[in-house]
Amino acid sequence: MEAKSAMNNLKSEVHSLSGEMLVEMFDLLLKGFGPQNWWPADTELEMMVGAVLTQNTNWKNVEKAIQNLKRKGMLSVDALHSLPTNEVAQEIRPAGYFNIKARRLKNLIQFIMEQYEGTISLFLEEGTQSLREGLLSINGVGPETADSIVLYAARRPIFVIDTYTHRILSRHGMIDEEAGYYDLQELFMDHLPDNADLFGEFHALIVRVGKDCCRKKPLCNQCPLEKWGPNPP
Repeated sequence: MEAKSAMNNLKSEVHSLSGEMLVEMFDLLLKGFGPQNWWPADTELEMMVGAVLTQNTNWKNVEKAIQNLKRKGMLSVDALHSLPTNEVAQEIRPAGYFNIKARRLKNLIQFIMEQYEGTISLFLEEGTQSLREGLLSINGVGPETADSIVLYAARRPIFVIDTYTHRILSRHGMIDEEAGYYDLQELFMDHLPDNADLFGEFHALIVRVGKDCCRKKPLCNQCPLEKWGPNPP
């Protein structure tokens, strides 16, 4: 029902050609895959940890790493703050680049400890711009990770862009190959209603079609977007 309502809202609020194309994209993906119920996490902290760990790996590996942290009682601000970086690294090994990601996790937790007394809720209550700027000030947190946390943990309407988004839109003639992160983000945010639920579902559907169909070697005949766009592949 929520997905159907979001679709109706989209159709009533979008008027430009680019907006209409994005509405059609969302509609095709939703019909093809159904709601994704993303981000899969029990707490805001778990979601934030997942956003760091998912860099350069797949979600199945992240799930294994998070389960390791849970089993050892390490998935809390206090535990992650007090434990040595090398111990955290060993538990998140399944996520790959574990030494680098352990340092990035520690940087994130240190920031929350120093700026917000270790209280996640205080951190997430910040204004959207302040929240995003704070995240981007942390070593190892880039725009995609920051925006994932802003969208899925703080529930603010900001569109997350990833490699799949660029690949799909460029292959279908919606953007130039040279388009950067903020070019794509503006395309979505300038033409769609500000709605965190909508943005979250749309991003999750893009990830799904990117993983299942729009791979480096695309499976176009299996894709809901096969004939979509001004210049389908």
